[in-house]
Amino acid sequence: MEKNITPDSVISALMNHAKSADSDFPVHVFPAKMQRIILELNTTCAFPIDYTASAMLAAISVAIGNTHRVEIKRSWQESAIVYIAIVGRPGDCKSHPLTFVMRPLVNADWKNNQEFQKKHCEYQHAVAMSRKERINSGLDEFPKEPKRLRYLVSDVTQEGLSAIHSHNPRGLCLWVDELSAWFKNFTRYNTGSEEQFWLSAFNGSTTMSDRKNCQHSIFIKRPFISVVGTIQKRLLTELANGERAANGFIDRILFAMTKSNGKPRWNENEVRDDLDREWERILNRLLSVECVVNEDKESIPTVMRFTPDAKRRLYEWQHENASLCDKEMSDNVVSFFCKLEIYVLRFCLILRLIRWAVSEDQPRPSDIGDDDVTGAIELAEYFRSNALSVLTCISEERLNELHRTVYDHLAEEFSTADGIRVAARFGMKDHTFKMFLTRNLNTLFRRVRQGLYRKQSCYSANNVTPHENESESV
Repeated sequence: MEKNITPDSVISALMNHAKSADSDFPVHVFPAKMQRIILELNTTCAFPIDYTASAMLAAISVAIGNTHRVEIKRSWQESAIVYIAIVGRPGDCKSHPLTFVMRPLVNADWKNNQEFQKKHCEYQHAVAMSRKERINSGLDEFPKEPKRLRYLVSDVTQEGLSAIHSHNPRGLCLWVDELSAWFKNFTRYNTGSEEQFWLSAFNGSTTMSDRKNCQHSIFIKRPFISVVGTIQKRLLTELANGERAANGFIDRILFAMTKSNGKPRWNENEVRDDLDREWERILNRLLSVECVVNEDKESIPTVMRFTPDAKRRLYEWQHENASLCDKEMSDNVVSFFCKLEIYVLRFCLILRLIRWAVSEDQPRPSDIGDDDVTGAIELAEYFRSNALSVLTCISEERLNELHRTVYDHLAEEFSTADGIRVAARFGMKDHTFKMFLTRNLNTLFRRVRQGLYRKQSCYSANNVTPHENESESV
C-alpha cells in the first residue's frame, strides 16, 4: 500500500538516516530544500545519498559555468569546474541518480535545440533567397548562421568539443554514463594529446584548437568544462594506468562512494509529484544568471571574494592540509591532497551560489562567507576519505604475488612485530615488510596507534580520517 510522505516528515526523519553507516556525505552543507530532495530520493527510490548529492555538485557546477569565479589572491581565480566519478559495483544504482539530477539540463538542451532547428530552417530559407529578395522581405542582407546553445555533451572528440564550446562561452559538462569509455579513448587519435587537453581543461587554461584551415582555428580564453559519470570499482585500476597516476590526471577526479555494500531495496514509498520540478526550479535560477561576454564573445565572470573571517578559516585549513602532505610518504596520496586545495575554493563558490539560488528574494551575493568555507571544508574532507579508498582499491589490485600473499595472511589488526613474523614465513625480510607497510599507510593500512595497524580493503567502509594520516618509524 502506498504511503503518504510529506516534505517535513521526510527531512526530519531522514536526517538521522543520512548520518547512518550508509553515507558520510555532509548533506547538511546544502540548503534545506536540496537536503529534502536528496533524502527523499534515498527513501523512496533507494538512490544512494552519496551519488545524488555528488551528481548535484556537477549539475550546479555547469549551471554556474563562466558566470562567476572566486578570487583568493590577485591573479588567482578559480571557476566552479568539477570532475566527478560515481563509483560502485554493478547494480549499485549509479546511473539513476545522475539521470534525475541532470534532467533539468537535458530539458534545457532540448528546448534550445528546438529553437535552433527553427532558426536554422529560417536561415536556410534566407540563404536560398537572392540578396534583393532578402532586402525586400525585411530580412538581414547577410544572414548569420544560428548557433546551438547547450549545456551537455557526451560522445565527442576534443576538436568537436572545442567547436561546441566556442559557441557556448558559458561552459559545458561532459556527461558520460561509463567513464571508462572516456579515458580509454584518450589515445584514439594522437597518443597523449586528449589526456593533456583534459589536464589543461581542469585548470581552465586557455584552449587553442588548430585546424588545417587556419581561418577556422578555435581559441577559447576561459574554457569551462566539467565532467561527470559512473565507473565500476573493478575498473579503477584502469583509470590509474599509464601516465594518469603520475601526471596528476586521477588526482583531479572527485570520487563519490557509498559505504553500503548491499544492493538497494525497492519499497512502497512514492516520490512527491513536484520533486523534480523543485530541483529544476533551483537549477533554473542559476541558469537565469546571464553569462556576460565582451565584444569578442569572451566571458566576463563576476568575481567573488572572501570576507576576512572566511579567508582566515580557509588559510587555517590549508595549513592543516599542508602539514598532512609534509608527513605523507606516498606521492599519490600527496597529489590528491594538493588538488583538494583547489577544490575547496571551487566548493566555496558552488555553496555560496546554490544558497542564493534556493532563496526567493535575496540579492545576488558578492562575498564568500565563513559558513561557505566551513561547508567547503567538509566536502573536501569527504572527498579526501573517498580518494584514500580509491587508492586502496588500486594498491590492492597492483600487489605482486609475494606482497599479496603477505597482505592476505595478515590479521585484520596487527602489530609491527606480528607483521614481520608473517612476512618471514613467506621469505620477506623485515626491512622489506617495514617499507611495504610505510609506503602503503592510508591506502592498504591504517595506523591505529604506535606500532599497531589495521588492514584496509577496497570493499571496506571509508574509515580513514585525516588526523590519522601520519608517518612514523615502524
